[in-house]
Amino acid sequence: MLHSMTGYGRATHSHAGKTYTVEIRSLNSKQNDLRLRSSQHLHKYEMDLRRLILNQVQRGKMEVNVEIADETGGGGVKINTALLNQLYKDTIAGMAQGEEETSGIKVLLGGKGTSHAAHESGLYAALLRIPGVVETGSNRLEDDDWAQLKIAANNAVAHLNEYRTQEGTVMAKDLAASSNGIASLLEEVAQYEDARVESVRTRMEKHLKDYLGRGNVDKNRYEQEILFYLEKMDINEEKVRLKQNCDYFLEILNNDDTVKGRKLNFISQEIGREVNTLGAKAYAAEIQKLVVNMKEHLEMIKEQLANVA
Repeated sequence: MLHSMTGYGRATHSHAGKTYTVEIRSLNSKQNDLRLRSSQHLHKYEMDLRRLILNQVQRGKMEVNVEIADETGGGGVKINTALLNQLYKDTIAGMAQGEEETSGIKVLLGGKGTSHAAHESGLYAALLRIPGVVETGSNRLEDDDWAQLKIAANNAVAHLNEYRTQEGTVMAKDLAASSNGIASLLEEVAQYEDARVESVRTRMEKHLKDYLGRGNVDKNRYEQEILFYLEKMDINEEKVRLKQNCDYFLEILNNDDTVKGRKLNFISQEIGREVNTLGAKAYAAEIQKLVVNMKEHLEMIKEQLANVA
């Protein structure tokens, strides 16, 4: 079964008034790469979460988002009083330095016509909006949270793998069609082999006749040259290896391995070498056309394999 490297999985799990959400996006990559984003302090469980996902998802660049929403309000809201008091003192000291530097603060507090109490109330209200002054309780992941988060993470991974499998099934059909296309074109080569050999033989005889004359030709040397060119033109080995590589490609494509992208890529490189050699030895326009079409199928294979896990 073939798996794509691109996919998406999302799962939500609720327990004891908390909602755990895990979202995974996967893109193609040569190695496993996981980027984790969370509003929670995962603490000691971050590595466990990474291992849980990477053990089930082979190859791909993954972006993982984790959210835990506490609907009971148990986390509460805390005010960083030390920071708030320090900001208050610094602001009052700054306001005492002069009208120019504090005009913005006075506008925020309501202008000159407001009372001292209103000024103080407005100042505290403004300071409470500064990031870090108001905190939403503890957001560190606890043991019970981790047990529930694992459920959401496993479900998200299952959805991701289901998505990748569905896309991989479509890709497998395209890859098989391209491999079979190369094999079919290879079968057509045989009908042009005899003609290309005869063409080379005729061309050599004509050149010898035109430049040397038949009476000046050493028959033994001539036969040796013919044999040399026929051996140089022989493509039987390339045909056999190309057919074997196409069959092996289909075998790996249809086996039960979970990860097969690298192996298929190596086989496609071998297919490319045999196709190039076949083209170099063709000595026939008809075979060259077949080679060009084989390369077209091969490029389609390479494009698809870039996204195969």
